[in-house]
Amino acid sequence: MFSVARAVLSAPEVLRARPRVNAFLCRYLRRFTPVDVGGKIFIHSHLPPLNSQAYRRFVREHLLAKSPGPSHAQIGVTNVCPQNCPYCYNRGRGGTPLCTETILDTVRQLQEMGVFWIGLTGGEPLLNVDLPRVIRAIGRGSASKLFTTGASLTPELVRGLGDAGLDSVSVSLDHWSEEEHDRARDSQGAYRGALRAIDLFLGDGRIHVGVSAVFSRAMLNPAAVGRYLEFVSSLGVHEAWLSETKPMPGAARDGVVTGAEREMLIATQDSWNARGGMTVNYLGHFEDARYFGCTAGNKMVYVDAFGEVSPCVFIPMSFGNVRERPLREIYMDMKLRFPMEERCFINRNAGALASHTGANGPIPREASEAILDALEFDPMPGFFSLLYR
Repeated sequence: MFSVARAVLSAPEVLRARPRVNAFLCRYLRRFTPVDVGGKIFIHSHLPPLNSQAYRRFVREHLLAKSPGPSHAQIGVTNVCPQNCPYCYNRGRGGTPLCTETILDTVRQLQEMGVFWIGLTGGEPLLNVDLPRVIRAIGRGSASKLFTTGASLTPELVRGLGDAGLDSVSVSLDHWSEEEHDRARDSQGAYRGALRAIDLFLGDGRIHVGVSAVFSRAMLNPAAVGRYLEFVSSLGVHEAWLSETKPMPGAARDGVVTGAEREMLIATQDSWNARGGMTVNYLGHFEDARYFGCTAGNKMVYVDAFGEVSPCVFIPMSFGNVRERPLREIYMDMKLRFPMEERCFINRNAGALASHTGANGPIPREASEAILDALEFDPMPGFFSLLYR
């Protein structure tokens, strides 16, 4: 109940929300134990700190005013990366990289549309020399989260990111075995680089530090997941952010997480969090029909390193480029095609995208719309069915 009390005290206007909506949020928040990092109170890294301006924006603009705009966004600040992961969602994307000024303008437009959480991704974001400037531009209006391999991190850069106001970071670490992690990422030294980065981030004391794991099929069993969580907990991180590999368009159905595997990971999250200590945050739980579902293209937006606007990082469709049209216009076109639904879009529809993908980027708008015209969407997920009822 401590997490619920902190949420109410941080934004007491939440009590004006409909009783069923508040009851839903109470049940959800109770699954996590808050952690204080540098004076910021985190439930997990995909929500803003409870005592932040960004969290109050969530309450006022989305919970009470029911903003029609997105709440979460990710921006690719570079496509360059020293690792070569076969499951990378940016494989095949290309073009002219966005300049820093365009990235900063994209941040501004996203916040004007209602976004209160911005993830910075790549490629390897640390290779963008203006990364602290981008984080400073995000400011307090949105929570900022960095996704990184840890490659090239230095103590000086950590201080710069902390000074800029970075809220949280997830360092990629897929396995407890150095050999397995490096093999999966086709990058010798990736494991040691990740461990060093975790130590550097933890040493700063101002940044919520997590690891992000992309589990292979071989890892989707209770014994392997349990061993992994024990290992990363021993590193002293605040959070383990878990996902499974997402299917590439045209991938065989046996590459998609099964319902039983997803329920196992959800149960593991809940049982681990009941112990206290390190938070476990599973993407499939956040996206579950009982909670927030799949909000790709509606409450979630992805702007890649070349300016193409996609429903989320895992869906290789583009509805326009921020160099050519205002982001709000692109988003509104995309939202018309993407109602929120109960299940992950790409898990269900990767096969339908297979014949349309090319080697030079995401599926263009016209082809994307033609694909979507032939698809059916699930009902609205639990939280939003209550919020918009």
